[in-house]
Amino acid sequence: MKGRDILMMSLQNWGDALGSNSYNLALEFAKQNRVLYINRAPDRINQFKNLIYTKKKIKNDDWISNPSTNLYVLNIQSVMESINWLPKKPFQILNYYNGKKLSKEIKQAILKLGMNNPVLFIDNDFIRGLYLKELIKPSKFIYYIRDNLCTHEYFNKHGKKCEEQIATKADLIVANSPFLANLMKPFNNNSHDIGQGCDFNLFQEGVAEIPEDFPKNKYPTIGYVGNIVSYRLDIKLLESVCKRRKDWNWVFVGPLDEIFQKSALKEYPNVYFLGPKPEKEIWKYIYHIDVCINPQLINGMTEGNYPRKIDEYLYMGKPVAATKTAFMSGWSEIVSLFNDENEFESCIQEILEYKFDNKLIQKRKAFASNHSWDNCTNKIYALLKN
Repeated sequence: MKGRDILMMSLQNWGDALGSNSYNLALEFAKQNRVLYINRAPDRINQFKNLIYTKKKIKNDDWISNPSTNLYVLNIQSVMESINWLPKKPFQILNYYNGKKLSKEIKQAILKLGMNNPVLFIDNDFIRGLYLKELIKPSKFIYYIRDNLCTHEYFNKHGKKCEEQIATKADLIVANSPFLANLMKPFNNNSHDIGQGCDFNLFQEGVAEIPEDFPKNKYPTIGYVGNIVSYRLDIKLLESVCKRRKDWNWVFVGPLDEIFQKSALKEYPNVYFLGPKPEKEIWKYIYHIDVCINPQLINGMTEGNYPRKIDEYLYMGKPVAATKTAFMSGWSEIVSLFNDENEFESCIQEILEYKFDNKLIQKRKAFASNHSWDNCTNKIYALLKN
């Protein structure tokens, strides 16, 4: 697909500190097409909260910005009604009303930029995006699923129905794991796994200096890099093993949710929460970790989830210990998998005792290198062509 206009909408805004799949896909699409990335519209409740907390009006950025070649960002000015708490009928009415306000600004941006027959690409935003196919009338509509969000408590009331409806409307559904693609099959047979991408430009070769906030003792360092959130990570397992293995440093790089901030882990002298870091600095932390970990809970959000961070670990040649989920079971030859805290500790111990050679490091790097954003977008192009 070349020379097309693409509209992209996601639950994450352009330039969010954590980055996102939609951010990377937009950059990849923009190499051969023109992209309009639609930031999340403000909603009534959050706008009211911001007015109270800041005691001043919210200042909007420019309506359309142009952060990169062939890429534009639309900052929606309209305020959406907060509707998730409503019963079914008023929810449906107001969701359509929100969709009309949203589509009006999108169509104005399409006209301003001179876009023709755009392709609409919606990343997991099944509530706000539910009516955009009818209201915008794109040439093609692609729905992208990379998390089973319907299992999150926030979406208990309306999420499942909305995602089923948006799936039936899509011309194509793409997912970053076979589990999620199969989840959509009953609603749309044209659902396909395109895999996961990783931005390898963020990872450098050679020796990295030890970051200033990294542990300076000689204990082995066990590390996790990413969002430190209680609905994905097994906090009880971590509290138990970190307390027992005081001869290991435990390093966590990334933002913490409220539950982790209040956990017993904060009191352990061998546990280091280093906070979020710029993307270009992450590789330095991974470089100095001896064993990288992904101790996921097994629930609806994680069972078939593709943990992007594991590709990042492997691309740096690092050994990985990860929870054995439905998705990770297929990676057993390259990643050490565990089912409980005893196996978790044993995995790490075994990795630390094993003498790694260069062949194993190169095997990990080669495995991760296949998971590029270029490969993902080429699969999308091929599916659209067919």
